[in-house]
Amino acid sequence: MMLGLKPHISLSFTKKLLPFSDAASIDLPLGQLLRLSLFQISVGMATVLLLGTLNRVMIVELGVPATIVALMVAIPVLIAPFRAALGFKSDNYRSAIGWKRIPFIWFGSLWQMGGLSIMPFALIVLSGEQTIGPMWAGEALAGLAFLMTGIGLHMTQTAGLALASDRAPKDKRPRVVALLYVMFLVGMGLSALVIGYLLRDFSNLRLIRVVQGAALFGFIINLVAIWRQESVNPMSKPERAAPYPKFKEAWRDFINVSNNARLIMVVFIGTLAFNMQDVLLEPYGGQVLKLNVSETTLLTVAWAVGALMGLGIAAQRLNKGIDPSNLMNFGVLVGFVAFTCVIFSSPILSVGLFFIGTFLIGLGAGLFSVSTLIAAMNLPLSGKSGRGLALGAWGAAQATAAGLAIAIGGATRDIVNAFALNDSLSASLNNEATGYLFVYHIELALLVVTLVILSPLIKSARNKEIKSNQKSARIGIADFPM
Repeated sequence: MMLGLKPHISLSFTKKLLPFSDAASIDLPLGQLLRLSLFQISVGMATVLLLGTLNRVMIVELGVPATIVALMVAIPVLIAPFRAALGFKSDNYRSAIGWKRIPFIWFGSLWQMGGLSIMPFALIVLSGEQTIGPMWAGEALAGLAFLMTGIGLHMTQTAGLALASDRAPKDKRPRVVALLYVMFLVGMGLSALVIGYLLRDFSNLRLIRVVQGAALFGFIINLVAIWRQESVNPMSKPERAAPYPKFKEAWRDFINVSNNARLIMVVFIGTLAFNMQDVLLEPYGGQVLKLNVSETTLLTVAWAVGALMGLGIAAQRLNKGIDPSNLMNFGVLVGFVAFTCVIFSSPILSVGLFFIGTFLIGLGAGLFSVSTLIAAMNLPLSGKSGRGLALGAWGAAQATAAGLAIAIGGATRDIVNAFALNDSLSASLNNEATGYLFVYHIELALLVVTLVILSPLIKSARNKEIKSNQKSARIGIADFPM
């Protein structure tokens, strides 16, 4: 009897030690899944470098004007709308050995490594340490470096997610997606800590060593990630020479499927709603609630804890069969509560309420992001559209909206505060909090729009559930004992 319990005990113990062990399957064993997820660490590291570390280095250490820095950081966002085309290309790529996704991850890794390799030299030239060449050389080189890195990380992530979707069974995808998101956050968190530590004693030489070291590390772990992840299926020369489907036709097939376009719109508007505050929470805490630097740093921790909890809840609920649209709805409702807490923290000067709101923003965003990605993985496809196109469309909507949200949020706050601090508004609004609160109210309005667009998806999911229950409740002749 005791012998019969041992496998159960062993399995339970393994799941406690490895919380994503149940994401594995026969087609995608745990070892291969964990190895594949390494591409998200590389993407997370590149994201931190572009949007965080190098952003700060350019402004503080190198003295680059903030306007130029903003333009450079925006360049990778310009690549995001092309993710659908990248996914489509990976759906239809033909190689002699039959690989589809791996060549795109390979070339994406090369682009990312190349961009980061020239990045430090470009930034040094951009800072004014230039002896020969045209005066615009710094801007041109930096723009090229950011462009190459942006192409690399978008190509790598799009093809990597498509490969994970190809290999994971439908019932395991929620756990796989949660793991991939966690690895992305791990990549961002660890890289921020390590790179920040290595650059504490800043010099141009140290900048070159750290950034080029990160470039090489990202390339190596991507190679480890793709090793033997796609089966070799040789294609003949006539098969490779056959005409490729056109992106325009594939996109039309994708959009014409019921609710596909609606989901992409939900992703875009919802991401706008959750991300406009990205560059505002810490300044809001400092200027309005008078928090010091160490206290505002804890806001990132609160948001990250909320996001991780959102990932965990989403994975658990989706694994039990809940429709992703219902979970999107729940994430949006959490967002309502979150921004309401942040807004009311100002008039009552409540730091605790502000931190609760920040935590809930992370929770709502985590729920929303994971559920939309799962929905994209499971979208019905027809004609010439493929899984890579669907995930590319999701990535394009998500990344483009995130970039626009940051730009719109920052600009809106500055414009509104310019009026507020010049006594151009009513007396009650002539303070530093007005610009921030205006942005938070816009986010609440965008959440309302998201719910309106989402409602038909929720209704469709409920109708399917009702039909399924009715079907299972019917009694046929086969149900009677013979």
